[in-house]
Amino acid sequence: MSELGKRVVDDLYVHVTAFESLKQEEWREPIRRMLGQLPLISSLTFAQPNVVKLNLRTGRISLLEYGNFDEDPFPELIASWTFTSAEAADPTYRNYTQSLNPPILHRKELLVSVQHPGRAQWCELTSVAESLGLFDDTRAIGFRLNWQRLIQQRGYQLLGKTLLPIGNDIGAAALATIDDGGGDVQRHLTAIHRASLSAPVQLLIRHGLLSQDDSLFDYGCGRGGDIEALKADGYRAAGWDPHYAPDEPTLASEVVNLGFVVNVIEDPAERVDALQRAFSLASRVLVVAVMLYTVDKPGRPFRDGFMTSRNTFQKYFSQGEFKDYLEQVLHQPAFMVGPGVALIFADKEAEQRYSAGRYRRQGLAHRLLAARVPRVRPIRDSGAARAVRAAKQPRQSKAEVQLAEHRPLLDKLWNLCLELGRQPELDEVVFLAEIELAFASLGRALRLIALHYDRSLWQAAAAARADDVQLYMATLQFSKRQTYSRLDSRMQRDVKAFFGDYQSAHAAGLRLLIEATVPDNLLTACRTAATQGLGWLDDQHSLQLHVSMVERLPAVLRAYIACALLLWESISEVQLIKIHIGSGKVTLMEFEDFDLSPVPTLRRRIKVNIRRQDYDLFDYGSPEYPKPPLYRKSRYLNEDCQGYAEQIAFDETLESLDLLDSSGYGPPAAELTKQLKLQRLKLVGMQLAPSDQIPDLDQACGKNFTYRSFIECGETQQALGLTNLPLNPATYNALYALATQVLDPVIDYFGGIRLTYGFCSPELGKHINKRVAPKLDQHACSEHNRAGKLICDRRGAACDLIVDDEDMREVAEWVVANTPIDRLYFYGPGRPIHVSFGPQHSRVAYEMVSTQPGKAVPKPFKSSQ
Repeated sequence: MSELGKRVVDDLYVHVTAFESLKQEEWREPIRRMLGQLPLISSLTFAQPNVVKLNLRTGRISLLEYGNFDEDPFPELIASWTFTSAEAADPTYRNYTQSLNPPILHRKELLVSVQHPGRAQWCELTSVAESLGLFDDTRAIGFRLNWQRLIQQRGYQLLGKTLLPIGNDIGAAALATIDDGGGDVQRHLTAIHRASLSAPVQLLIRHGLLSQDDSLFDYGCGRGGDIEALKADGYRAAGWDPHYAPDEPTLASEVVNLGFVVNVIEDPAERVDALQRAFSLASRVLVVAVMLYTVDKPGRPFRDGFMTSRNTFQKYFSQGEFKDYLEQVLHQPAFMVGPGVALIFADKEAEQRYSAGRYRRQGLAHRLLAARVPRVRPIRDSGAARAVRAAKQPRQSKAEVQLAEHRPLLDKLWNLCLELGRQPELDEVVFLAEIELAFASLGRALRLIALHYDRSLWQAAAAARADDVQLYMATLQFSKRQTYSRLDSRMQRDVKAFFGDYQSAHAAGLRLLIEATVPDNLLTACRTAATQGLGWLDDQHSLQLHVSMVERLPAVLRAYIACALLLWESISEVQLIKIHIGSGKVTLMEFEDFDLSPVPTLRRRIKVNIRRQDYDLFDYGSPEYPKPPLYRKSRYLNEDCQGYAEQIAFDETLESLDLLDSSGYGPPAAELTKQLKLQRLKLVGMQLAPSDQIPDLDQACGKNFTYRSFIECGETQQALGLTNLPLNPATYNALYALATQVLDPVIDYFGGIRLTYGFCSPELGKHINKRVAPKLDQHACSEHNRAGKLICDRRGAACDLIVDDEDMREVAEWVVANTPIDRLYFYGPGRPIHVSFGPQHSRVAYEMVSTQPGKAVPKPFKSSQ
């Protein structure tokens, strides 16, 4: 690359008038094309980018528009158009005109050719700034307010194109021009009492970046909940907070947490300072967490965020904005590990280990061993039988005695071997002293394992780890090839163990990418994955699965997905991935409350076209494009996923309601709520619960009735004109169940029926004295008496019905044989039958037999056949 341009880490900045002077044609041609097509693809026809930013590592190209580039000594960024690669067609657009602290440009003379007319003057200004020490620490100067404050701290001010000393009489006024006077923001009120570790600290532990041997410093620790919890678990933790712990020292540590601090700082310049200071304390990694945008308006607009009712400030980010912001402030790659949570590494070796670990499946040993657990029936063993077996036992060798004595220690080593997929080196065995004490050497212990443990498991582990390395090598094809010495020690050992040398490993990675371009390979792998319960295969078109299962997929599918993620990096918000087998596409889907709702709604869909190196973005939530619900969620999960049992139970219940079509699609979210309401159900957590609402009396109750049908069907009610209204929502639920489970099937078979007696309220019951048993007959459903007790402990619901022109014995026989009744009473061939449906489902039937005039006793109902 030519010396032309300004280099900032992996980014090279060049003015549009000078990019033709770059030596490499591979850069010049795509830049010409992008500049030419930008007016065609941008809604801003007046867009005038004047700077090109090239990422020399990833190939990303950004066209930047700085305002008044020639006139302003440190021009501000107005807009950017980012192409993910030189071949990408459509850019990502970002507008900075509303930013209170936009990025600015320094040393702009480096971006232009030596013939540029303003270059000499710009060089002079840069020389003055250097002499004032303004470039001594370049971490935070790339933002307007931070740059202005630094100039003032040096005792200067920028007037036009000149840096001049600040006089004593204007110092205060000059400082005031930077702060727009937002009032007294109560930042400390945002600190909360924590019952458990915060999300960023949990993610540090989950990713193996924080152990009890490491020190953690919580910058902006609030009330110190994370620190107390970590100390209680044996971690070394300390913290500082400007309100709750202002006198605590700020300590350099391996790990630094800046959790939910950036978003409560109302001053954009101070925000940058906090990030820079926190990062300066981290020797290994900084974790940063912020609040993401939600659908609810959080308060009144204030500066670039919102002021809440408690006078606290909140700055909200999208996931993409957050990543972009961190990388602009710290000039380091940000790894998004969760919604609103990012890692920035100070230690490049740790970053390389983490990057390689992203392609290494987790818990391999546990999964292999769990799959081999024997499932045998326990055998009863007598003392005599044990004695006989003991007599037949051959004498054990010394190795076998040693094996039995130290089995737990060997099991621990065996687990390590399976996790690595190869023999561990000495420094990889943290319990090496125990091994050497028991077996004299690691080699001897490994020989015992080779003799007495399942070799096929080790071979399976080796194959899995070889796939992991091959996948990582495949991803390295898209960036500048690292030297073998730059790989972390574990990766070096993996390469040697599984491929022999670095060149062979790279070649294997390239082969994997080539294999991922062949649809037949993808189809075979998708079928293999579906066979293992990894996602739902839609014929030969696609495989759709939860993101947590990606690492368990065949290597060719993991490589295929990895190619897509090079174009869309915000995987931390994605829950489902859809692999399009024949079209060269991968769809990434983000849902609202995926883990908490059995029917989550789709918030965003990203369709990545790997062949075109492009993606289409679809946002949902507007009136035109409402958020579609995801039905049959369980088929995209695996049985060992958390909550799978509850989810599949819900899905089966929903299936039974006939609301979904055969393809798995169902009604929109609002229609689902409406349909559930009609079926006296509501969604509560991960299950369907009985409705607690009282419906309109004329609302449908099953296919053939309304609730009024059961309330106004009795002779006494009609004669007296009583309201006879149920007061308990559970009564309406019971009436609906009776209608759908018993009466609708009867009508489907016999035709119309006539209700002669239905619901009986306490008021109606006062007027019905003959041949009734309100404590047993279930006509009162779930209503209560004046004392607040159930009138009928059996609950459920009952009605009397007759089918005109039918022998009611035949009707009764059919009902008993074909419906899940609770009880049925048969009074005679031409008289109504009493049927009930309730939680007991006792399915008993009685025939009322007259013993004397006016009296009848129940006897078991017997079929005439």
